[in-house]
Amino acid sequence: MAEKKEEMSPVEMKVARQIEYYFGDHNLPRDKFLKEQLQLDDGWVPLETMLKFNRLKSLTTETSVIIEALQKSKSGLLEMSEDKTKIRRLSNKPLPELNDDYKDALKHKSVYIKGFPLETSLDEIQEWLNGKGDIENIQMRKTLQRVFKGSVFICFETEESSKQFLERSDIKSFKDNDMLVLSREDYHSKKSEERKLFKAETKAKAKQDKEQQQKQTEEKEMGLLLDEQTGCLLKFSGELEDVSREDFHELFSGHGKIKWVNFTRGAKEGTLLFHGNAKEAFDKAKEASKGELTIKNNSVEWKVLEGDDEKEELKNIIEAQQESYNRTKSRSGRGRSGGRGGRGGRRGRGGRDQGRTQYKGKKMKFESDDDDDAPAVPKREPGGADGPAAKKRELEGADGPAAKVVKTENGS
Repeated sequence: MAEKKEEMSPVEMKVARQIEYYFGDHNLPRDKFLKEQLQLDDGWVPLETMLKFNRLKSLTTETSVIIEALQKSKSGLLEMSEDKTKIRRLSNKPLPELNDDYKDALKHKSVYIKGFPLETSLDEIQEWLNGKGDIENIQMRKTLQRVFKGSVFICFETEESSKQFLERSDIKSFKDNDMLVLSREDYHSKKSEERKLFKAETKAKAKQDKEQQQKQTEEKEMGLLLDEQTGCLLKFSGELEDVSREDFHELFSGHGKIKWVNFTRGAKEGTLLFHGNAKEAFDKAKEASKGELTIKNNSVEWKVLEGDDEKEELKNIIEAQQESYNRTKSRSGRGRSGGRGGRGGRRGRGGRDQGRTQYKGKKMKFESDDDDDAPAVPKREPGGADGPAAKKRELEGADGPAAKVVKTENGS
C-alpha cells in the first residue's frame, strides 16, 4: 500500500507500524477480538473499530491520519477498501502455522537486549532502533505487576537481519547505559546455566544452614548433658593387656550398672560410665573384693573424675559412641548390628558367657530414635527397655543428620 511517495511524518510512521503490528504474525493469531472482527466482513475491519484500540487511539483519533499513514507504508501487508473506510490483511500474506518449525525460526531471528532504564518508553526504544534493521516485533519484558524490567526481545524479519544487528557497534549503549545484547538462543542458554547455579547454591546453602543449626543444637544439648551427668565416671589405668570390656562388666556386676566401657583391648587405661554414682559402685566392688580392687589379678589404679576432666571425658565417650554407631550402620546398612543373622551379643549361644550374670541395667533412650532430624538427647527410662495478565494488543507486549548416639551397652 504505497500509493504516495511522500516521506512519512513521525506520527504517520508510528500509526502505520502500530496497525501493521495488530495485523502482524505476532499479534493476530493471539488477538481474540480482532480475529472475531475478521469473521464479520470477509476480513475487513472498519477504521472506526481500529480507533478503539488503546495504543492507536493514543497516537491519533483521526481516520484521515490512518489513511495517510497506510498509503505511504511500504510493508505490503494491508490493503484499503475503495471508499477508504476499511482495511484488511492481504490474502497473499497468510498467517504462519504455529508449529515447532515456526517457533524455532522465531528463536533464531530474535535478539535479547538488557540495560534500558525502567522508565524507558516503547517510543524511545523504537526511536533508538530506527535504521538498525527490519524489525517485526518489540516485546518489552514486564513483571507480573506490569512494571518494565529494563529488557526487551526484538524479532527481526529474517535471521540474517538479527545476525547483522548483533554485529553492530552502535548498540552497546543507550543514554550512557551499557547494554547487554545477545541472541535469544544465547540468552536462554545463559539463563539455564544461571538457574542451575542458583539451584546448586541454594541447595548448598540450605545444607550448610541445616548443618549449622544441627551443630548449634547438638552443642546446646551436649552442654545440657554434660551438666546433668556428674559423678558417673570412673577412670582406670594399669597393665591391662589380657583384659576385655566384658571383664569390667563382670567385676562390677551387682555393684553398679555400667552404661559404657571406653576401653580398647591392649590399652593401659580407660573409663567406665555408670548409670549412677561411680564412687558408690567402686566402694561396693572394693568392699566385695575385701581389699584392693584388681581385675584378673592385675593391679589397677582407680579415679573418680570430676569437674572439667569429667566433662571432657564424657564428651569423648559420646563421640566414641557416635563413631561406633556409624561403623555399625556402614556394615549393616540399617543402622545397628545384631538382629537376625547378625553378630550381636552372645546371649543364648552358649560358650563362655553361658551362666554368667548378664548386664541388665537401664538403657539410654534417645529422643532422636523417633526422629532422624532431632538432636540426640539421652534420657532415662525405668526397667531398661526402649520406649516407642491478559494479552494486550499494544506493541510493547508482556513478559512474557543430626548426631545420633547409639543406644546399646558395648561389650555386655
